[in-house]
Amino acid sequence: MGDGSQMKLVEITKEAFDVELEIRYASVNNFTEAPIYKRSACFLNEEAAENLKIATALAKQVGYRFKVFDGFRPTEAVQALWDHTPNPAYLAPPSSGSPHARGAAIDLTLLDKQGAELEMGTEFDAMTELSHHGALDISSEAQKNRAILLGLMTASGWDFYRNEWWHYQLFKPRRYPTLSDEAAATQMMELD
Repeated sequence: MGDGSQMKLVEITKEAFDVELEIRYASVNNFTEAPIYKRSACFLNEEAAENLKIATALAKQVGYRFKVFDGFRPTEAVQALWDHTPNPAYLAPPSSGSPHARGAAIDLTLLDKQGAELEMGTEFDAMTELSHHGALDISSEAQKNRAILLGLMTASGWDFYRNEWWHYQLFKPRRYPTLSDEAAATQMMELD
């Protein structure tokens, strides 16, 4: 995939993907305590959207659903998050181009049959070693739930990020371009 005009973004909706959406960066319920996005919507590139469909089907077979916290993150939002908390252990430096800015990453958790979030040992976006895969100081229930999430996502073609139990991305995401808010908006208008 060469330039941004070749990459299509797909809106991830509750109806089309059978997921719950809680887009944290569109609210004050995030580590910056301020909205970063103008609207509460989630987008992924076509390959990532297809992998999410596979993951949701696998999850449904074993009695789970997903709650999505974030997907595509425009380059302006990547910069705003970095400006607030320049921590490369948990945020991609804007200069390297976040997988989120390529529509190639998703942040999510698991829900049970009643729609309750499963225990994962930390909250989403907890920038602590307890958020790392393999953290030993979390409950056995959280370990089990993280392993279920990891299994569902990796079986669906996703790679994981070692420091964040909630973050999954496509393998080799740099083959996709980063998109600014303006480029993404233009591209989404072309899809209508």
